[in-house]
Amino acid sequence: MSKPVAVINDVYKIYQKNKDAPAVHALDGVSVTIPEGQYLAIMGPSGSGKSTLMNMLGCLDRPTKGDYLVDGTNVAQMNDEDLSQIRGQKLGFVFQAFNLIPQLTVLENVQVPLFYQGLPKHLREEAAKDALSKVSLSDRLTHRPSQLSGGQMQRVAIARALVNKPAILLADEPTGNLDSKTGNDILNMFDDLHRGGLTIIMVTHDESVADRCQRIIRLKDGKLDRDEMMQPTTA
Repeated sequence: MSKPVAVINDVYKIYQKNKDAPAVHALDGVSVTIPEGQYLAIMGPSGSGKSTLMNMLGCLDRPTKGDYLVDGTNVAQMNDEDLSQIRGQKLGFVFQAFNLIPQLTVLENVQVPLFYQGLPKHLREEAAKDALSKVSLSDRLTHRPSQLSGGQMQRVAIARALVNKPAILLADEPTGNLDSKTGNDILNMFDDLHRGGLTIIMVTHDESVADRCQRIIRLKDGKLDRDEMMQPTTA
């Protein structure tokens, strides 16, 4: 049995605008253990809590109550600075909208996470070139995002997510802005990364995307509705 790389234990996230407003239980006692190397999909209708859970897993938010362990470290009540450090060291993010910086080249965009870790320029460039070679973009180092296709921009985003060698790759609707063929190419890349041993957590509304994963967690009204182990398919 692989060691757990992420453990959410009885987590609640409660939002309340003011003392007179009703409390919103975005997460209501959710517990999930994710072993190292697993490919996991998070699904659920709008308002189910999937985005809140993704933010929690990505150390972008803290639980109101409960524990969250990343690679053995309880991050539930860490301050912003310590959370930022965990994000930079342990996590990689891929978003639907790519979130590339238009003024920077491909090589510079991929270096951004390492810049915040204070790595010297030559080490940042070396790591970025290595990450870009893994997504077959070594011939686009000096291009800017506006000179790339949607699929190429998402591959740059994947390289940026991989550059710090994260324990977990988090992907939020990563094919949502892509046509079906390009989206399938990106999903094939995720399959390859998973086969290489990477832990991947993906939010998706698309059942055909989720079917490629090993496990699907379905949320409803802030609670864990179903936890399914899958026989993944590949397109």
